[in-house]
Amino acid sequence: MEVMKQLRHGAIRDLLARRNVRTQQELAAALRERGFRATQATISRDVAELGLIKVHRGGSYVYAPPPRLAETEPSAEDRLAGLLRNLPVDVREAGLLLVIRTLPGSAHAIASALDRTHWPEVAGSVAGDDTLFIAFSDRSSLHRVRKRLARLLDQTGRGPDPPSYPF
Repeated sequence: MEVMKQLRHGAIRDLLARRNVRTQQELAAALRERGFRATQATISRDVAELGLIKVHRGGSYVYAPPPRLAETEPSAEDRLAGLLRNLPVDVREAGLLLVIRTLPGSAHAIASALDRTHWPEVAGSVAGDDTLFIAFSDRSSLHRVRKRLARLLDQTGRGPDPPSYPF
């Protein structure tokens, strides 16, 4: 599956877990808020490929993942590792920040996966199109998360210090 499709599918799952989405138009608008541009045909294919169903919630019918998908949902750390495995990333320190560069349109997905890990060392994160900033309150927190990210990258077979990519 292509990277952008994986990112979009992950964003759809995340959206459905966070809010009620009644129509494909609402889903397309919510994806646009997250930086994804998708046609009606793409949204329709995504709904079919993800096996989304309509369930009664809050007085209306909304999209939801099928029960089997909800049961096999990967952990937040597994999701982060999967993104790191499929995307080129460059991780650098800048003061009390980690700066992660990746492909255009991918930084938000990494930030979302990172936020869902709820790592206590992370003070906050900000994602743009291809760059993610992770803030820390002290250097030891920064180094612990840097090592944790290096381990996740090492699990992907790319080594503890990922190569720089020309962006």
